[in-house]
Amino acid sequence: MTSKEILAFITEVGIVPIVRTSSAEGAIQAVEAIYNGGVRAAEVTMTVPGAIHVLEKLADRFGGKLILGAGTVLDPETARACMLAGAEFFVTPSLRLSTIEMAKRYSKVICPGALTPTEVLTAWEAGADMVKIFPCGNVGGPKYIKALKGPFPQIEMVPTGGVNLETTGDFLKAGACAVAVGSELVDAKTVKEGRFDIIENRAHQYLAAIAKARAEMRA
Repeated sequence: MTSKEILAFITEVGIVPIVRTSSAEGAIQAVEAIYNGGVRAAEVTMTVPGAIHVLEKLADRFGGKLILGAGTVLDPETARACMLAGAEFFVTPSLRLSTIEMAKRYSKVICPGALTPTEVLTAWEAGADMVKIFPCGNVGGPKYIKALKGPFPQIEMVPTGGVNLETTGDFLKAGACAVAVGSELVDAKTVKEGRFDIIENRAHQYLAAIAKARAEMRA
């Protein structure tokens, strides 16, 4: 897929599940549960033990059926390693221009983390496909996205932090192109207990919340 197609796909799905687990096997099973729940995108963070190997395994298992991303990518070297392991998009917690350059060099989708208006614009001008607004919940949630979209209507924003089933619709209505959901979808306790059916069910619920919000926006 081209970067434009990947970007369109993520926006259409409307949710990027963040898989941050304490074991490689837990991450693989969580992504399977997300997939079974109908969400065709997932981000595996570099904090997962053996994260690169996890990406390779998932790329082999899902092929073109799921858009696989790498999260918590702190530098261009890590981005390149994830790329070679099969990641199609890259998410960073902070703004590092060299990581954006690496993604653009290989026509991959990059969603760098930013918070202030200056950081958001800097990321966009450097070639970001979407800008991750992090930690969004701590600075006003949907209201903060709405405030940023005022001067920057052209910038695609993905809020992270403070996104849950109750706020997902509000974030989309405020102007977010998609939401990124972490422990509200994949939490340590559920993974530890092996209750992947719960994660699958939550994935369904998020898709329903996104569909409901979009229907209301069109009405």
